[in-house]
Amino acid sequence: MRITVVLCTLALFGLFVSSAMAESPVDGKWIAQVPGRDGQTRETTFTFKADGATLTGSMTGRQNEQPISNGKIDGNNLSFDVVVNRGGNDMKFTYTGVLAGNEIKFKRTREGGDTAQEFTAKKQ
Repeated sequence: MRITVVLCTLALFGLFVSSAMAESPVDGKWIAQVPGRDGQTRETTFTFKADGATLTGSMTGRQNEQPISNGKIDGNNLSFDVVVNRGGNDMKFTYTGVLAGNEIKFKRTREGGDTAQEFTAKKQ
């Protein structure tokens, strides 16, 4: 009887640990064709890691790899900022997205800008 209790306890602990370590659906690499200033799209790779409500990662594209900051995840909604330096000037972009299966539908706004650009990233 005592062995059964110990084995059941260990099994439940194992399930708890494996579920706590489970990968978030947003974790990994995502590829998108992001609208550029000149009307052309640029392939951009996003790499994400969720830890509870915190989202970390990077964005790699024409401007090399840039870290994301202020990353948040709430259910299927995510948001983060990326600061890009162009010609010695820092420009902050805010990204908001909705995760739906293997796609994230994004909106990107530039600090001080008045229009949002929309694009979709697909999980790799």
